[in-house]
Amino acid sequence: MNLWTVIKRAKKHTAIILTTHSMEEAEYLCDRLGIFVDGRLQCIGNPKELKGRYGGSYVFTMTTSTENEKDVEMLVQHVSPNAKKLYHIAGTQKFEIPKEEVRISEVFQAVEKAKSNFKVFAWGLADTTLEDVFIKVATTSQAFNVFS
Repeated sequence: MNLWTVIKRAKKHTAIILTTHSMEEAEYLCDRLGIFVDGRLQCIGNPKELKGRYGGSYVFTMTTSTENEKDVEMLVQHVSPNAKKLYHIAGTQKFEIPKEEVRISEVFQAVEKAKSNFKVFAWGLADTTLEDVFIKVATTSQAFNVFS
């Protein structure tokens, strides 16, 4: 029997406090989550609440040849002027797109149009994960602690 199954069954009858670095594990097992940074509780809530509070964006990823990286940047800027580039490595770029700025259908249409202009090896649009929430809370907290 797998440990996650044991914990899921046990929590029906009792309260369990679990510490983990795995946000996937936390989302699957926990009804409420607290995120600690440098030993201090930064936020608490259920996974849906935390995603709503700290994850108001989609994550858009596209892989092309390196010659088309500027084309991808222009595509993202057209779809969402306030998008932020999270990283790019050898033709793969990842952007954070504010949810209030874009409809999912617009992203699909823009990608289909882009495919007729340049080769797209892979692309994806994902909702915020708890991992994204954790990173945002941790970096915001650490930036704040530098000034306090």
